[in-house]
Amino acid sequence: MSRRRLFASLCSLVFLVNLARVVFAPLLEPIAADFGVTVGSLGVVVSAAWLGSALPRVPTGWLLTRVPRHRVIVGAGCVLTAAAALAAAAPSVPLLAAGGFLMGLASGVYFIAANPLVSELFPDSVGRALGIHGMASQVSAAGASLIVIAVVAVFGGWRATFLVMAVAAALVTVGLFLVARRTDLPDAGSRDRDLLAAARAQLPIILTGVLVTGSVGFVWNGLFNYFPTYMGTKGLDQSTARLMLSIVFAAGIPAFLFGGQLADRLSNVPLILGVVGGFVVCLFAFPYATGLWPLAVASVALGYVVHSLFPVMDTYLLGSLPDHHRASAYTAYSATMMLPQSMGGVVVGSLTDAGVPFDTLYTGFAVALTFVLFALLALYVAGRLPVGNVGDAQPSV
Repeated sequence: MSRRRLFASLCSLVFLVNLARVVFAPLLEPIAADFGVTVGSLGVVVSAAWLGSALPRVPTGWLLTRVPRHRVIVGAGCVLTAAAALAAAAPSVPLLAAGGFLMGLASGVYFIAANPLVSELFPDSVGRALGIHGMASQVSAAGASLIVIAVVAVFGGWRATFLVMAVAAALVTVGLFLVARRTDLPDAGSRDRDLLAAARAQLPIILTGVLVTGSVGFVWNGLFNYFPTYMGTKGLDQSTARLMLSIVFAAGIPAFLFGGQLADRLSNVPLILGVVGGFVVCLFAFPYATGLWPLAVASVALGYVVHSLFPVMDTYLLGSLPDHHRASAYTAYSATMMLPQSMGGVVVGSLTDAGVPFDTLYTGFAVALTFVLFALLALYVAGRLPVGNVGDAQPSV
């Protein structure tokens, strides 16, 4: 069976596993009303999903040294099915957080196994393949609010969203299992058998990825999970504020596709620095945006820029790492960068509950990221950053 059919199955499952990580954002206010708590206090649920996505990554990397990638992916689909069912039935916030944690766990397992597999299915166009795969993931993020609205309108209540996810995950997982059994799979990672040795050998590029994605991801996680609430402080009603979140995610759909294609063609390190700089500019600009249309334009710019980072970083790493280190080194990077990223929601929730305005908070984050950007630029000029997969040349000085 064609690798393209397996790739299509992976795109279907990544739609669901990414939805599991972002579905809480448009549901925070109805969940808070149902349980009689503040929206800020539900930061623990949001962070549980992202923490769950971070914690299994090293164990998954070890598992991949012994179990084929497609079998691990099928296992992730099974966990997602059970976790979504638990979230649908949760009678309390702690149990909802447990469901969110397990949903995040499924996504963490999936991405560690699937991203290397995608890069190996199409080794001559790594960026394009990762971009399309990421675009499928982003479609779910862009449509999360609309999916929630549609499910609630048809079935009633926020719990129905998780129940529908559980049924869909079960069907897609079975389909992927059947397709994988009939596909000629690559054996590029067959010599990847020592996670620690791979991490040590590829430490410079791993640390570069962690610094970039960990810092930007922390801010982004703390921004998008409270984006509807943030838009509410700027005078937008609840439905329009949710629409703005959809706009942010929708802008990421072409960003994944074009970002991956650019990463196949351009020097990766300058491209990464440019994307981080663009994100910083967006953060500085947002406090000055007021009114529907300026906020919509700012949301499009923010969504496009930040989502460009993810296919570029994955291409930089997966296109540069050798076959015998790819999955293990990617595991070390992914697990480490997810730890700070997972805390963005709870930090923002705690600070805003303490009275810190969103504009002040995000401006402070922009200042911090500016220091990170200049540090990266200094390292690049000094020739201390690892090059990427498109023949990066160190700048002359």
